[in-house]
Amino acid sequence: MKLYLVNLIKSITAEHGSSSVAQEKSFDFFAYFELTKPRLSLLSVFTAALGFLVHDPLIPDLSTFFCLSLGTALAAGGAAALNQWMERKEDALMVRTSGRPLPAKLLSPQVALCFGIAISSIGLLILGWGTNFWAMGFTFATLLIYLFLYTPLKKRSVFAIEMGAVAGALPPLIGWVAAAGSPSVFGWILFGILFTWQMPHFMAIAWNFRDDYSKGGFKLHLFGDENGYLLSRKSLIYSFLLTAFVFSPFFIESSQKVPGSLYLFFATLLSVYLILPAFSFFTNENRDKSARRLFFVTIIYLPLLLATLVIDRYL
Repeated sequence: MKLYLVNLIKSITAEHGSSSVAQEKSFDFFAYFELTKPRLSLLSVFTAALGFLVHDPLIPDLSTFFCLSLGTALAAGGAAALNQWMERKEDALMVRTSGRPLPAKLLSPQVALCFGIAISSIGLLILGWGTNFWAMGFTFATLLIYLFLYTPLKKRSVFAIEMGAVAGALPPLIGWVAAAGSPSVFGWILFGILFTWQMPHFMAIAWNFRDDYSKGGFKLHLFGDENGYLLSRKSLIYSFLLTAFVFSPFFIESSQKVPGSLYLFFATLLSVYLILPAFSFFTNENRDKSARRLFFVTIIYLPLLLATLVIDRYL
């Protein structure tokens, strides 16, 4: 970690003195917007909001809810900007990411760095002021894990996906503690659902973009696993673990209302809907096709499951 921070500081210093750094000719709103990875940031806001509403569906505190949404959006956008600053050289090598603002020279690295630090800091302050210190603390932990564990591990270990999943699973817990005031069992179940959901989702991505990731030096698929057997097996295991978390509210003692028949019905339906393509990814020789199907299924699965959980709480 110390060596990693030293390299970051050297990188900032070297680029600050370089005359070849791209300079912005005019303010480009869309470049800044893309720097925040809006779709990924929106997912963080969405899951944080659902975590809040699952705890307090009937009479939510609107001011707290607004601060949660705004603070999460800024912190997530800032983390995305800092991630792109840290990976700008690798992004330039990959087809999938070469059009991002930094490799496309729409923004300079210095501006991206300052922008990321500024909006993530503002987001943390809004969360601390408008919600509570639990929410701010978990958000700060998310930033640290995403930037200083997940990002560097992508070039060093296949377990980077797990680290990224931890960071991605914290927003619903952040939403929960913003409403509840402190963590509880149900909040950690939401964390578990998001953590295990991300594994088949991102493993499908890692497989389909394995060649592109290799060009950037990222080790997101298992070495010696040329046919994807180990990766697909891991994806299937996490799909079953996800199912266990989805049904766990029915088997724990909690002061919170136990989900009802609506959630039970859709949870069962969606679990089958997910496990079938995960099993196909594991058994099918055409893993490119089955991985794409699994990826799209996970996109549909999560919002439907969480929305059903919230609606069920109103009934």
